Amino acid sequence: VEGACRAGVDAIKLQTYTADTMTINCDNKWFQVGGTNKEWQGQTLYSLYKKAYTPWQWQPKLQKIAKKYGVILFSTPFDKTAVDFLERMKVPAYKVASFEIGDLELLKKIGSTKKPVIISRGMANLQEIKLAIKTLKNAGASSVAVLHCVSSYPANPEEMNISTIPVLRKKLRTVIGISDHNLNSAVVIGAVALGAKIVEKHVTLKRTDGGPDAAFSLEPRELKELVKS
Repeated sequence: VEGACRAGVDAIKLQTYTADTMTINCDNKWFQVGGTNKEWQGQTLYSLYKKAYTPWQWQPKLQKIAKKYGVILFSTPFDKTAVDFLERMKVPAYKVASFEIGDLELLKKIGSTKKPVIISRGMANLQEIKLAIKTLKNAGASSVAVLHCVSSYPANPEEMNISTIPVLRKKLRTVIGISDHNLNSAVVIGAVALGAKIVEKHVTLKRTDGGPDAAFSLEPRELKELVKS
């Protein structure tokens, strides 16, 4: 958090879940992690989430650190108990992860806080994005921004299709941004040139330390360069 704040970010986004609020402890084929990320392969979803989650008791402490730097901190909740927890923290906004865009009950709960919401579109089609925005706003969300996002970890630059950004702006008439899971800063710079107003990146202190998202996370020095660019 300190490294990101010193690099010049406007906000820090955490994720609020536990392995038990995300999935069940099951090792049949539907719960095995596939894909190309070597850090994720050969594990069950439960064991991956157990390794990757940010302990809830850390989160208010991290919020204080961000506040010291004048940076807001908010989070992505994955179930209703996480929303209740984040409300006690008085977070100023919410993020909806791309895989949760179809969880309408969760969206209603988030919308009922009457705070601004950012959603990642991931694999959602236009109809699903519109339904998510409508659900959030009907529940009370003050505003909804949409991040173009490719649900691939890491996502190769040639897969990012950032020409989608002006199309989303025209079709959705809301603030559009980008959630980018690769190490190439050109994608983000191109996205901003095409109208992206929000940029989300994963951050680590040192990629060689490893970790579930290390392969597609920027180090503070790289993040600082990106902010400058």
